[in-house]
Amino acid sequence: MSNLPSRCAECLVRDTSLCSAMRDDELHALSDIARRKTFPAGQVVTWSGDPNSLCANIVSGAVKVTASTPDGREQIVGLLYPGDFVGQPFAQDAPLTITAVGETDLCLFPRGPFQRTLDEHRAVERKLLERTMESLNDAQNRILALGRKNAVERIASFLLEVSERMGVDEDDGASEIALPISRGEMADYLGLTIETVSRQLTRLRKDGVIALEKGDRSCTILSRERLAAIADPD
Repeated sequence: MSNLPSRCAECLVRDTSLCSAMRDDELHALSDIARRKTFPAGQVVTWSGDPNSLCANIVSGAVKVTASTPDGREQIVGLLYPGDFVGQPFAQDAPLTITAVGETDLCLFPRGPFQRTLDEHRAVERKLLERTMESLNDAQNRILALGRKNAVERIASFLLEVSERMGVDEDDGASEIALPISRGEMADYLGLTIETVSRQLTRLRKDGVIALEKGDRSCTILSRERLAAIADPD
């Protein structure tokens, strides 16, 4: 009979999150320190510069990661989705601001007890290192894409990324996705102007690649194959 805690047995990201590195019986230690909390859209999970007290797995929803620029503006430096890990367990102060971009369910771990869990379960520590390296690679690939892709290619790549990370079916039929950020934030994230984002989304809609029928935050991919060809024409 499995020793899997009930909260873990019912978890939507049990097999894709950091916890996937732990045996069922080991999850009891993590479950004992965890608590679930739902954050409404726009609520800050952690402010940059505040004491770094929490880490978390994203169960559902998404968060944006922002950094402050020297002139006081906020720059989106990352988006995290279900199964992703939030926080830096070895930093005393939070280096970045984490904000829920839609209703987001987090499984929260106090940083001190979580550090001790890492010490006791090396497989989890290794998994965290792997996730950190993957995030670094993703950031490097995004920087590369911003340098070599034009506006419509960047937007097509972003739509495909959201679809994939939010677990939308990857066949070539129509699939609806909820965009995690506004057009203005998308422009900021992709290094474009909001006018360019709006113009290129309209272009994709007129070409029959996507549909935008329910406002800025809802997009239906009508042809994943055509969108992929636009995102990576080479």
